[in-house]
Amino acid sequence: MKHKINLALQVLPQSQSTHPYSIVDKAIEAIQRSGLKYQVCPFETVIEGSWDEVMSVVQEVHEICYENGTEKMMTYIKIQSQKNEDVTINDKMEKYQ
Repeated sequence: MKHKINLALQVLPQSQSTHPYSIVDKAIEAIQRSGLKYQVCPFETVIEGSWDEVMSVVQEVHEICYENGTEKMMTYIKIQSQKNEDVTINDKMEKYQ
């Protein structure tokens, strides 16, 4: 897939020793470091990029969560793509900003 996609990522880390919010903060920092366009929302973070780019970020987020105290985790992913066009966050959000 050559075009940009949107991937909504929600991680629900579980840990006996670390508050989930601090683990999610580390996950968001990994997304920020990716250099991809993203938007943090209350329940998930939307990431924009190529298929390979966003899937690489998903893997990085999982690794970061486990490195920071996650013992087990549920992950929910939603993907929007189009065959011949980019999907952008701005296309959906610009009228609300």
